[in-house]
Amino acid sequence: MENYMASLSLEEVEEDFIQLGAESVDNGISYANYFVGTFLTSSEVHFQAMRSTLANFWHPIGGVSISDLENGWFLFRFYFEIDADRVERNGLWNFNFHLLVLHRLVQGENLLTVQLTEENFWILVNDIPHGFMSEGVAK
Repeated sequence: MENYMASLSLEEVEEDFIQLGAESVDNGISYANYFVGTFLTSSEVHFQAMRSTLANFWHPIGGVSISDLENGWFLFRFYFEIDADRVERNGLWNFNFHLLVLHRLVQGENLLTVQLTEENFWILVNDIPHGFMSEGVAK
C-alpha cells in the first residue's frame, strides 16, 4: 500500500469516478477539497456500492470522485469547495452501519501520515441521576 500511496498524485486525472451535477473546471483546485477516509470495520466494504450510495446521498453540486486506495482507504475529491464544506460540516457518515472516518487534506500533507483511527461525536445519555452529572463521570 505504501508504494501505491507514495506514487499517488492528487493532480492526476481519475478515470474511475462518479460526477454528478455541473461540469467542473480543474483550475485552482486546492487540497482542501480532498478527503482521505476509511470505515471503522473489520469487514470488507464493497467499493462500487459505497461509491454510488455516498455520491447519490451527498449529491454534490460540482461532483465527487471516489478512488479506492487499497487496504480499505479511499480518496474523496470534491470539485467545489461548498460541497466539501457541506460534507465536513454535516458528518458523521456511514455506509451499511460502518462509520466513515474522514480527514480533510491540507496542502502538502502526506497521505501516509494521516491517522484514521478515531472520530469525535456527541452522544445523549438519558436518565442520569443528578449527582452523577459531572465531567468526571462523562469521561
